[in-house]
Amino acid sequence: MREEAYQPSETRYEKMTYRRCGKSGLKMSAVSLGFWHNFGGNSHFEDCRAIVRHAFDLGITVFDLANNYGPPAGAAEEMFGRILQKDLKPHRDEMIITTKAGYPMWKGPYGDWGSRKYLLASLDQSLRRMGLDYVDIFYHHRPDPGTPLEETMGALADAVKSGKALYAGISNYGPEEAEKASRILKGMGVHCLICQSRYNLLDRGPEKSGLFRTAERCGFGMTAYSPLAQGVLTGKYSHGIPAGSRADGKSIFLTRRSITPEITRKVDRLSEIARRRGQTTAGMALSWILREKEMASVLIGASSPAQLDENIKCLSHPDFTEDELKEIDAVLA
Repeated sequence: MREEAYQPSETRYEKMTYRRCGKSGLKMSAVSLGFWHNFGGNSHFEDCRAIVRHAFDLGITVFDLANNYGPPAGAAEEMFGRILQKDLKPHRDEMIITTKAGYPMWKGPYGDWGSRKYLLASLDQSLRRMGLDYVDIFYHHRPDPGTPLEETMGALADAVKSGKALYAGISNYGPEEAEKASRILKGMGVHCLICQSRYNLLDRGPEKSGLFRTAERCGFGMTAYSPLAQGVLTGKYSHGIPAGSRADGKSIFLTRRSITPEITRKVDRLSEIARRRGQTTAGMALSWILREKEMASVLIGASSPAQLDENIKCLSHPDFTEDELKEIDAVLA
């Protein structure tokens, strides 16, 4: 029996909030779907397909990938490419599809960091894996201390001018590096659209470093990854390390040693504030990130459609009182 063609929800754009990205004409869904986890080579196609389709039904338009997402590297782009061809190709112009290059991708001296050769070759490979003519945003994934920034930004500018990317972005850049990158791109006739950074209640680096002020001054938007601190801000580790969880040996980014008594005490106190607000701890953590006016979107991962439903509830509680913010700051001090 022939499978029926996917028909997205007619009310999808009524369910989502859209925020302008910096000083650009582009609006992004306030919640983006990230492919860092759950879309690797061992993932089941139908499970991944259900997550992506449900995200689109909820009005999520931003799908965030990178060349090395998997494992193995490239697998997430291949998975997304299959889903795109099967279900979402007719809706390509309703989507913001992004990819990045900057971390190790292939062997040898040309498969890492920020050289022109690596970045442009990687972009071509990413387009082939996803079956696309262009991506909406092409990011440099991390600063390269060994390559002149002019070369790296020149590659991003040429990706935009060639039509293989519509916008240029940077990721994991500090404020001084981001300002310089933005200035170089501007000199080449290309606007730096966005900077992607790790940001959450337990890691306030971009806020403390002045990166938000740099974004406002330079006119680029921000997007936050790891908004739930690899699951810590869901409260799932408050009573120990669940078997099979990321901290139980499944992730190099979150280990048992990361889950300290001090961290769990903070999360428990944040949970009390969230309950008074009528939110889960995770929901409040996402709302708290979106309180920043420079934040165009927050990147979430999902292992099921139900997780997506739970996470977008953050959009129903966008505001914080001064007392709530002071109480949160006191917990985190």
